[in-house]
Amino acid sequence: MTLGVTAEQDELRDSVRRFLADRAPLSRVRELMETEDGIDRAVWEQAGAQLGLLGLAIPEEYGGGGFTFAEQAIVLEELGAALYGGPYLASAVLAATALLASPDEGARHDLLPAIASGETIATLAFTEDDGSWDPGTIRLSAAKAGDNWRLDGHKSFVLDGGSAGLILVLAVADGRLSLFAVEAGAPGLGRTVLPTLDQTRKLARLEFDGVPGRLIGSPGDAAAVMDRVLDVAAIALAAEQLGGAQRALDMAVEYSKVRHQFGRPIGSFQTLKHRMADLLLEVESLRSAVIYAAAAVADGSAEVPVLASLVKAYASDTYFHAAAENIQIHGGIGFTWEHDAHLYFKRAKSSELFLGDASYHRERLATRIRL
Repeated sequence: MTLGVTAEQDELRDSVRRFLADRAPLSRVRELMETEDGIDRAVWEQAGAQLGLLGLAIPEEYGGGGFTFAEQAIVLEELGAALYGGPYLASAVLAATALLASPDEGARHDLLPAIASGETIATLAFTEDDGSWDPGTIRLSAAKAGDNWRLDGHKSFVLDGGSAGLILVLAVADGRLSLFAVEAGAPGLGRTVLPTLDQTRKLARLEFDGVPGRLIGSPGDAAAVMDRVLDVAAIALAAEQLGGAQRALDMAVEYSKVRHQFGRPIGSFQTLKHRMADLLLEVESLRSAVIYAAAAVADGSAEVPVLASLVKAYASDTYFHAAAENIQIHGGIGFTWEHDAHLYFKRAKSSELFLGDASYHRERLATRIRL
């Protein structure tokens, strides 16, 4: 397993950071928060067509860049630091990983090239109204109608579900968990954008009333597919959380240098030194965990199921702590709408809950290692 950072990966990080600073600064993030889909189409197209970020970890035979998850984790870290609100996690991670994990070669050739280029925005519809990430709670049903399948039920908290052109839907077909592809304009499909705490993340509720769907693979394939998807997605989200935690720490340190009290910078006070030193230790520990987990995914290691829950639980705790401490160190101004600290706090909370919170993943880890 390769854990070092190559010169090419450093160049990738620098280019993504420059791109986001130039095309998606926090001022633009704030503007997009007020829109229904939160997407700057010009930025999305440039990220796909010019930079190749959307298909970075998709094999070349399916129109992607042919790089590994280790490179994609770097991109995700930078996206998290910039609070990028576009559908990268939904399309390039959740949907793409589901198709790559499926045994359906035809679906991969048909659907992945457009996802890799950014022409198609895709997402994964998994959770229902209870918000559970346990596959056993899925109630949306699929029934055979001649040579086709029809889906009935609903999905909730679907990431970028209001803007996706392709929706991969988890449903129960013949009593088995199965995966279906649904086009956004399919008859019987209703979509409602949900109000959210974190306005940089767009969620939707989807209603299925006899919606036609394309079966991906065979009935029952989705159980194994989703095990892989949820593990990779947990590590991907942890990489995003790392970027956000690092930026929150950087903001707190910078403010402690310029804010003066009693004639000297507040960062010179021992109490704040200790708090920021503790945060640095947590963030660097998270960085090591994310690098290791990303390398494990890239190498196809058998450790991934254990690492996924471990790193997601730690990332959730670390990001929330860093974002909360950032607000505290800023004092009164950190609570205001005008300051960006609250945006990181809200993203930290939404990321903590998405894909399961720390308690859920610790219990999942304990089950997997048979504690």
